Amino acid sequence: MRPERPDARTLIGTVLDAGSWKSWDEPVEDAAAPGSPYAQELAAARAKTGYDESVVTGEGFLGGRRVAVMACEFSFLAGSIGVAAAERLVRAVERATAEGLPLLAAPASGGTRMQEGALAFVQMVKISAAVSTHRAAGLPYIVYLRHPTTGGVFASWGSLGHVTAAEPGALIGFLGPRVYESLHGHPFPEGVQTAENLFRRGLVDAVVSAGDAREVAIRVLAVLCAPGEAEDAPRPGPGTPEPAPGERAAAGHGGSPAEGVAVGAWEAITRSRRDDRPGVRALLRLGARDVTPLNGTGEGENDPGVLLALARFGAAPAVVIGQDRRRRRDGGKLGPAGLRVARRGMQLASELRLPLVTVVDTGGAALSKPAEEGGLAAEIARSLADLVMLDAPTVCLLLGEGAGGAALALLPADRVLCAQHGWLSPLPPEGASVILYRTTEFAAEIAAAQGVGASDLRRSGIVDRIVPEFPDAAYEPEAFCARVAGALEEEITALTRRPPGDRLAARVARYRALGAAG
Repeated sequence: MRPERPDARTLIGTVLDAGSWKSWDEPVEDAAAPGSPYAQELAAARAKTGYDESVVTGEGFLGGRRVAVMACEFSFLAGSIGVAAAERLVRAVERATAEGLPLLAAPASGGTRMQEGALAFVQMVKISAAVSTHRAAGLPYIVYLRHPTTGGVFASWGSLGHVTAAEPGALIGFLGPRVYESLHGHPFPEGVQTAENLFRRGLVDAVVSAGDAREVAIRVLAVLCAPGEAEDAPRPGPGTPEPAPGERAAAGHGGSPAEGVAVGAWEAITRSRRDDRPGVRALLRLGARDVTPLNGTGEGENDPGVLLALARFGAAPAVVIGQDRRRRRDGGKLGPAGLRVARRGMQLASELRLPLVTVVDTGGAALSKPAEEGGLAAEIARSLADLVMLDAPTVCLLLGEGAGGAALALLPADRVLCAQHGWLSPLPPEGASVILYRTTEFAAEIAAAQGVGASDLRRSGIVDRIVPEFPDAAYEPEAFCARVAGALEEEITALTRRPPGDRLAARVARYRALGAAG
């Protein structure tokens, strides 16, 4: 049985708050000559569908938030985009930009309207330009790809979302399967141009029904539209120093907020490798809200060991990039695709002017032929460069293991927090022992000598604050994650109060000073 798919108006009524829709559409000026076959096609489409064109635009409220919407209607000449439809879309995008509104797009289209030829074809340029201007203004653009979305629509404004979801079972692809078969004489391979396959390939962030799309969009906008400064976060009074991150969360525990039970470097490393130690997913589940996982690079790559999400820690919104060591153990070491997923998160934070949180928890990067040929070293370098110069507030959390270039790639930040049993090392200590002594037996001694533990990292200026464990995160996952989340909220709040230029200059100076004499 074919699934029921809502038309444009039904979709809008499903997604937006009840009764909030207001149309922005003005009467269209047809590109068809009066009396021509094309004019007759347009008249027939209007009579049959009740729509005057293949797109509708307007505004409404989504979870109480004012948003702009543009949606295709496939029943109107296969949702094709001609000059009139493109002009309607562009005017809607421009109005959303001028009024500072998030923009929701729901394409369902066969692409360019063939009856209008080349002029219709190049309309995709001006639609893309309008969307790019909207994004450049720091305004969210969310796309919901519906069945079917192909051709120039998919290759332009359908593929430019900050966050992109797709309708279950939807046909989504560049060249429609009927066109492919007529041109090549054989069918297009089955299962390729589907929403579910695009999700597996990291090209869309979610596959959800129209009803679920509403809830996803509400969560996404709760983060993307959050104020640059957490308005409901506590503020210190005049002359009152801000509490150190983690102090408020650790208060009432009965111990110093920066102190747990002291252990040696090797003991900390051993604890960081426990299977039951909370990782980034536990942190988001237990310590964050409005969490929306994103998926892949958006360019056909994915990595199960790198988590990309939107979330709020208390009142503080953030893009979160985290190394998921549990998934990593199932799927191999961090490779270049994982770093490209991370760099997508950096770009999102920069473009949407959101704080960025990176979570380091990795036993090391991939050592393999595909990783080398895929540009692992270059991706580490680009990640470092992007983070150092990012124009968004940045906080790094050393949550557990921190081995090698995979850890370094997510380290540069305005502020660096470290769990008490987190660590950072050029190699796992066993590897360093092999280099120096041709055996792994001296790993513990090397760990102590290299200063890889949290306290040593703080003394050397690499780490700013230590989040305590009482006595170990594995024994108190909920309390530990709440403590970390509180520290992140405080750090983000403090950073967003600083002028961006001052923040970036301080970050560059921070890393310039590491290890410098005098």
